[in-house]
Amino acid sequence: MKLLVTGGAGFIGSAVIRHIISDTVDSVVNVDVLTYAGNLESLAEVEGNTRYVFERVDICDRAALDRVFSVHQPDAVMHLAAESHVDRSIDGPAAFIQTNIFGTYTLLEAARAYWQGLTPSRQAAFRFHHISTDEVYGDLGAEEPGSSCESRPSSLFTEYTPYAPSSPYSASKAGSDHLVRAWQRTYGLPTLVTNCSNNYGPYHFPEKLIPLMILNALEGKPLPVYGCGEQVRDWLYVEDHARALYTVVTRGAVGETYNIGGHNEQRNIDVVHTLCALLDELAPVGVPGAARRLPVGKSQIRQYADLITFVTDRPGHDLRYAIDAGKIERELGWYPRESFDSGIRKTVAWYLSNLEWCRRVQDGRYQRQRLGVAAVS
Repeated sequence: MKLLVTGGAGFIGSAVIRHIISDTVDSVVNVDVLTYAGNLESLAEVEGNTRYVFERVDICDRAALDRVFSVHQPDAVMHLAAESHVDRSIDGPAAFIQTNIFGTYTLLEAARAYWQGLTPSRQAAFRFHHISTDEVYGDLGAEEPGSSCESRPSSLFTEYTPYAPSSPYSASKAGSDHLVRAWQRTYGLPTLVTNCSNNYGPYHFPEKLIPLMILNALEGKPLPVYGCGEQVRDWLYVEDHARALYTVVTRGAVGETYNIGGHNEQRNIDVVHTLCALLDELAPVGVPGAARRLPVGKSQIRQYADLITFVTDRPGHDLRYAIDAGKIERELGWYPRESFDSGIRKTVAWYLSNLEWCRRVQDGRYQRQRLGVAAVS
């Protein structure tokens, strides 16, 4: 089977490709335009493999997509390419509309044209798998208006939860979900949709909560926590998610939606305290090796939690997301292998062992070296 993976140089996309190349016999065509968050270094272990090909292509470029489909003749599409950072969507929503909505539309049309030209047997086997987020469902919220942020309901997002996106990011992803379902109902394109909870793990871009906290702590910088830190997320280890996505594209039923979660609900403030405790254990402040990683503020703190700083909450910040992953477990037999405790320990250890990768990503050295300065303008 040959899989066309969009956004394959991103955090989740690269995990999917590493899984496919290392754990299956399938081939991958990685389609990625390589924005600031796209990093081929995350795929160093698969480069040179004869089952892996990279195409630097923008999903908004129809002609380039038509060429990719024609040349590579994929059996399925796994569509992960997206702008995904909520704060960036608030500051500049246009890029999210362009990539997440127009880009998905363009990819759907290219895939539809390609699919219509296949033989009947290949048409029947073809799949278009759209990877989305639980944020499209909006906020599970507190039990009653005006209740404290400690008061939370026991409800979970299911595949039938109505959409109620709160940010430009989640609204753009909701729009792309609707497009994919419309192309299945109107044109018969064999699509599947998955909505996942918050991912974490190795190779995560440093603007996201967990890597940001790890790297700020190691540099002695403040650990900014929005509001009172009571926002609840269901955390999913990225390698568990990669296995789930491959399970869906190979075994899922056409037209179905599958929610993917880690069964790991955590308050943001608790996640930060867990990270601080692990860093205290694995890279303690007073140890010479750790001191070299703490050039700022070392003498002012006794433990990493002293760096926690509460900041003004962001606009439209949802209180709680929580996934009911029962459908994918019952129908496809997928379960997460990592608990939050095991996954977060692996994540912290990976970052401690890969600080140079983080520095190259943060200061843009990777993009300049691999793509040239013009690529990041």
